[in-house]
Amino acid sequence: MLRIFLVEDESAVRESLRDMVPWNQYGYALAGEAGDGEMALPLIRQTKPDVLITDIRMPFMDGLALSELVSREFPEMKIVVVSGCDDFACAQRAIDIGVERYLLKPVSRRSLLQALEEIRKKIEGERASRDRLDRSRREEQAYEQYARRAFFERIVAGQLTVQQIYETAARLDIDLRAQCYAIALFSAPRERSGAGEARLRDALLEYFLKYPEYLLLRWSIDTYAVLLKGAAAGMEELSRRCVEAVRERYAAYAPEADWYVAVGRPTQRLSTLPACFEEVSRLWAYRYVTPRQHVLTADTVSLLTGTGGEKCLDRLDADRADPAILDGAMGSISAQEVPRFVEEYVRGLEEALSSRAFCQYLMLSARFAAVRFAAGLGVSQQEALAPLTCLDMVGQSVTAADLRSYLSAILLRVLELRDREAGGQCRGPLRQALTYIDSHFTDGPLSLNQVARAVNISPNYLSAVFSQEMGETFTEYVTGRRMELARELLRTTDKRSGEVAAAVGYRDPHYFSFLFKKTQGCTPRDYRSGARRG
Repeated sequence: MLRIFLVEDESAVRESLRDMVPWNQYGYALAGEAGDGEMALPLIRQTKPDVLITDIRMPFMDGLALSELVSREFPEMKIVVVSGCDDFACAQRAIDIGVERYLLKPVSRRSLLQALEEIRKKIEGERASRDRLDRSRREEQAYEQYARRAFFERIVAGQLTVQQIYETAARLDIDLRAQCYAIALFSAPRERSGAGEARLRDALLEYFLKYPEYLLLRWSIDTYAVLLKGAAAGMEELSRRCVEAVRERYAAYAPEADWYVAVGRPTQRLSTLPACFEEVSRLWAYRYVTPRQHVLTADTVSLLTGTGGEKCLDRLDADRADPAILDGAMGSISAQEVPRFVEEYVRGLEEALSSRAFCQYLMLSARFAAVRFAAGLGVSQQEALAPLTCLDMVGQSVTAADLRSYLSAILLRVLELRDREAGGQCRGPLRQALTYIDSHFTDGPLSLNQVARAVNISPNYLSAVFSQEMGETFTEYVTGRRMELARELLRTTDKRSGEVAAAVGYRDPHYFSFLFKKTQGCTPRDYRSGARRG
């Protein structure tokens, strides 16, 4: 429903205009009225109507002066001038201001309705165009974020040469030129969290996206990764600012929440980033081992673990063997993190492992923690422990390596139960969501909110479940389905690129061509030529 505002100094004329049109029937609602421009302006600022109908000759402020002010403040507002004067100078000035229609008094009902109908269609068309552009921009931004993450994953996995890193960075419009680099990981609120956590997430993104020295990307459901880049002399300050940004925003938006930041040591070579990421991942695992230490660096972890100094049984920190550490890890650790967590957990206790009783205590603690966690999932002790052959170690003398193997097996079994339970809970809605997507992805814009409404679950929950179960995001999946169909149409039909774009769900053919090239490595025309030659 569009809102309309009337300005006319003659009350009889104003009432005639007001009563002439059945506003609701034509898609309008009357937002207000005034007798002159001076009285109208503050009311217009307050109500922000879509359409202004104003007389020209009025006391205090005439209609053209009002229109000029309104068009500057609200450029999208449509203005209709009604006047008893057919003076060309007035009409020319109205055109210069950008008035949508110039109607001469007496205004007939037919001419006013025709003008309002044309204006309504124009406003709706402009809004639809803006919505399409906004959706295209959001999809483009989402794809760029996923592309950056894939790029970062390949860097830290050591899959790219330095030349390939620079070439890929150029294609993704990422500036990696710097004297020095470092990697940080920090806690991120989950997508299905509440309003306070959403504000925290927005505040964190706003900070890190503001500075070119930080390259930010979402690493997992509860972790962000940051590539710090700058001069060697400034890396310490960049790291400090990174830590303080996370600390301050958690304090402001989620003071009760647990938060962690791990920052690795800097390097001057892109080729050594895999080693840097290995180090920061090891530091990140300490959030389970030392949950009260929020800033994890080589220095802070060294102080906590005693690395670099003498350790003895008498000085063993009992908190390092607290069963709550295992309880916490079982609730949120990923399978990829298990080896690092176990390594650092055992490393902090290694000097005490000469005590057979202490080793038995650790193994039994892990067993009991697993049984408690399984019970919380509704899984019996017998079912939880049945596949574990490592339980035979209990009662025997074990080495540090044996203990690592035992703890890893326990944790991986718990993760199997946890993921099975989560999969069982979400598999039904996810299956419905996939069916809905496959039936509607060619219809046009398809949003996560739309699919969530269709299967009756929250968008945030669907986003988290989709990523976890499918191994890709909602946007990646929809884009993949559309590109798959686009390739088929390009191979088997003579449809133009714009027609293919519309057939797979994109209203903007330019955005389709951009996305096709980004995902397929060539333009639709080049793909068609290559497919037909092959």
